[in-house]
Amino acid sequence: MKLALIQMQVKSTPEENLVKAKTLLSEAVKESIDIAVFPEMFACPYDNSCFPRFAMDKDDPFLLEIGALAKEYGIYIIAGSVPEKFKDNIYNTSFVFDPKGRRVEKHRKMHLFDIDVEGGQRFMESDVLTPGEDFTTFDTPWGKLGLMICYDIRFPELARLLALQGAKGIIVPAAFNMTTGPAHWELSFRARALDNQLYMAGVAPARDVNASYVAWGHTISTDPWGRVLIQLEEKEEIAFVEWDFEYLEKVRKELPLLKHRRKDLYRLTDISNGCSSRLPEPSLWINK
Repeated sequence: MKLALIQMQVKSTPEENLVKAKTLLSEAVKESIDIAVFPEMFACPYDNSCFPRFAMDKDDPFLLEIGALAKEYGIYIIAGSVPEKFKDNIYNTSFVFDPKGRRVEKHRKMHLFDIDVEGGQRFMESDVLTPGEDFTTFDTPWGKLGLMICYDIRFPELARLLALQGAKGIIVPAAFNMTTGPAHWELSFRARALDNQLYMAGVAPARDVNASYVAWGHTISTDPWGRVLIQLEEKEEIAFVEWDFEYLEKVRKELPLLKHRRKDLYRLTDISNGCSSRLPEPSLWINK
């Protein structure tokens, strides 16, 4: 399975960003890709003031055009994320389109990015955004994939639940910043891949030093052995990477971490009230 991870320079409006996305996608499909992935908040700047202004519903022309592109090129498109308006709330949402242009899944960012690092980054998503509640996987001809958004990757139990649901790879539209990026970006993607013996991809916007929120960039993919397959720097660029699920099964057979879990010492307990129906066991760990 071949992916194009599109590290796009995000412009000021959805109209400008749609033009940019089309241009980059037209380049990406020349490499016979199966899946294209855009960054977190690729429709507008990553800024709390922009989320209400550019919030869109699921049938917004911007998203309909992304679906049309998936159909035109016969590929899956992970539409990074956009500010989604639903009822009275705004979510940070990623939509998945299949090769027929159908919207087959969505993920609303579950963990909101509220941080205040002394001498570094301060950002409060919860001032504007509402957290999602669904654990998200979707099927492809190559295998099941999981979906997160940015800050979600910092919660290992989420990645483990997706792996236990059969995910062989997890795609993460993300926008780490100049404080968290150098410290934790590569480490997070290597750790989640190694712990769960699956592929990871983090797709970031290109860096804009004039933006209110300066992204780290460094779009990345890691493999089930915890190795970095590819990592960009900060400028606008497309990373191409192939995920080999036969290799994944080889790693899981030779070093069977998931099978060696001590379920006699810790177990999954059902806490399904209020959680997603997508998982048969929307669960967390507790001590037996």
